[in-house]
Amino acid sequence: MERRKFIKNTFKSLPLLASSSSLFALACEDKHIPGALDKTVVIVGAGISGLAAAKSLQEVGFKVIVLEAQDKVGGRLRTNRSLGVAFDEGASWIHGTRKNPMTDLAKEAGMTTFETLDESQKSYDVGGVLRNTELYQNAEDEFYKILKNMMKSGKANESFETVFNKLYPEKSNDRLWKFLLSSYLTFDTGDLDKLSSLLYYEGEEYGGAEVIATNGYDNIPNYLAKGLDIRLNQKVSKIDYSNQKVSLYHSDGILSADFVLVTVPLGVLKASVIEFSPALPNSKQTAIQKVGMSSVNKFLLTWETAFWDDVQYISYTPEIRDKFNYFVNVKKYSPNHNALMTFAYADYARVTETMSDAQIIAEIMNHLRDIYGKNIPNPSQMLRTKWQSNENSFGAYSYTAIGTEMQHFDDLAAEVNNKLFFAGEHTEKDYFSTAHGAYISGRREADKIIQVFK
Repeated sequence: MERRKFIKNTFKSLPLLASSSSLFALACEDKHIPGALDKTVVIVGAGISGLAAAKSLQEVGFKVIVLEAQDKVGGRLRTNRSLGVAFDEGASWIHGTRKNPMTDLAKEAGMTTFETLDESQKSYDVGGVLRNTELYQNAEDEFYKILKNMMKSGKANESFETVFNKLYPEKSNDRLWKFLLSSYLTFDTGDLDKLSSLLYYEGEEYGGAEVIATNGYDNIPNYLAKGLDIRLNQKVSKIDYSNQKVSLYHSDGILSADFVLVTVPLGVLKASVIEFSPALPNSKQTAIQKVGMSSVNKFLLTWETAFWDDVQYISYTPEIRDKFNYFVNVKKYSPNHNALMTFAYADYARVTETMSDAQIIAEIMNHLRDIYGKNIPNPSQMLRTKWQSNENSFGAYSYTAIGTEMQHFDDLAAEVNNKLFFAGEHTEKDYFSTAHGAYISGRREADKIIQVFK
């Protein structure tokens, strides 16, 4: 499943980001920067951006401390293995393996992958009617043509949904088009009634295959964390950068640092969980407010016996958009596990966080029974996420909402007084909303700190 399939297929090469191996090799060449051992960098957040930065900075001699609010590293790269299969609660795919720094990093970390093919799919309409393959493909082709051109009719104060419904009223209530808008757009971006009708097409992508992690995406953060001073269960409540040294107030007390790198998700910044003294510059506050934060939740269900089609993806087109309409066949890449993974997006994702496990299972099984018959059994077990209410994320990833300007991503990345720095997927204009964007941002900020110190 391509998360950014429709986005411009161009690649702005960054020489420093050729591969993870070359990145760390470059860092090693810069070891023993004079005076670095006397400087302390505190990194807030042990997600992939914070860990990437910490590894780079420690390798060139800085004293690096990572404060993490949760009880393990990884941030939104979390893997749950309680059912015997690796269920990635956050990122699952490497989106485009060619020149993507995550490709080499995954190999180094021991993360195994499987190529997922969009063509391996079946689509069902209400009533369990198998949709004609040609009809589905024609609609998908038209969908991407619309995405490439609709921005010409976009307006700064109008959402994607508003403009789309004006231009294509006959499609707005078509079940197949609801599915395409949901799983091929909302999933990749955010709520369509809040998505910018001008900037939904922004961002870059890597070429090559789409591969899914098979033994857990957390292999990458666990690998990066080796040898680092990471202090878990440390919530940062205040960062005072008014003096020469920066003071960080956290669960166990106060830390002093020469440089601070904040890598918490955009949702946490929006919630003002951390107090900044003095207040952040107006440009950064505006960017925090204007860039959107999406909501996506994932659900893994297991059975004793598989009853579904032997394809990678099974789609279902109900009347209600964003609701359990796409199923990933886990058995295709983990043959010993009879499991399906499905999703909820936008407002319906938020609704699921108020529902019990039994209610979730009932809604999912209504769809599956419409496809495969009323006699199929309930799942043996289920795992789920609640990213919107998770106080360490308050959402899934950033997107271009109404009012967002691309400059806002640069404003989110801007350092303050050469001592307060920011990383995370929401700070990477070309690769926002992706794990590789977060990784790149961490390397970028490490390089900034090194250059400022030098």
